[in-house]
Amino acid sequence: MDLTWLGHGCFRLRGRAAAVVTDPYPPSLGPKLPKLEADLVTISHQHENHSYAQAVVKEPYVVRGPGEYEVAGVTVTGLPTFHDASQGSVHGRNMVCVIELDEVRVCHLGDLGHPLAADMLEALGNIDVLLVPVGGGNTLDAAGAAEVVRQVEPRVVIPMHYALPALKTELAPVERFLKEMGVTEAEPQPRLTVQPSSTEGETRVVVLEPRAESSRIRCSP
Repeated sequence: MDLTWLGHGCFRLRGRAAAVVTDPYPPSLGPKLPKLEADLVTISHQHENHSYAQAVVKEPYVVRGPGEYEVAGVTVTGLPTFHDASQGSVHGRNMVCVIELDEVRVCHLGDLGHPLAADMLEALGNIDVLLVPVGGGNTLDAAGAAEVVRQVEPRVVIPMHYALPALKTELAPVERFLKEMGVTEAEPQPRLTVQPSSTEGETRVVVLEPRAESSRIRCSP
């Protein structure tokens, strides 16, 4: 499975026979998404910067709420969480999505705003790739994101939802999260290819280069 970051909370997951796009955003956010095609789109919450499903052509199936879904051989489990640490009283609800594609389990945390409870961790199960917001604002900051990573213990963690050139929202830079994770050097990669694996080891932090117009980043040590 190939995983590409398109900026903010938007990723494209491409398997052998299907593709998934998460949290597509509108042109008003700043960066410009490329032309996207997918069988399935997941929407973590209804804020316009995470729910612009029309960015994906050819009428994909859109997951907008918790539940279990199977589309084109892709299994998605949507789990209800909150956008803040106050049971959603400030910013509302959020959906965590576990996407299983080509025997790889990817967890997209959306705009999660709190640590995960024990029952949620049990529902997640073993996660190969964790996509975690790190830029603060209305969601997890660097320290909160690092705490959730330690809870989930994925094989790979990819930060998202942080400051980028041309992004018209104020977020912290990714370096704060890297420092929390003890990472001193992280060269952004254009994509990540993940194979199924039963082996366990230390969580690896991978920074992806956003593949959207006007969004290139450079991580300092």
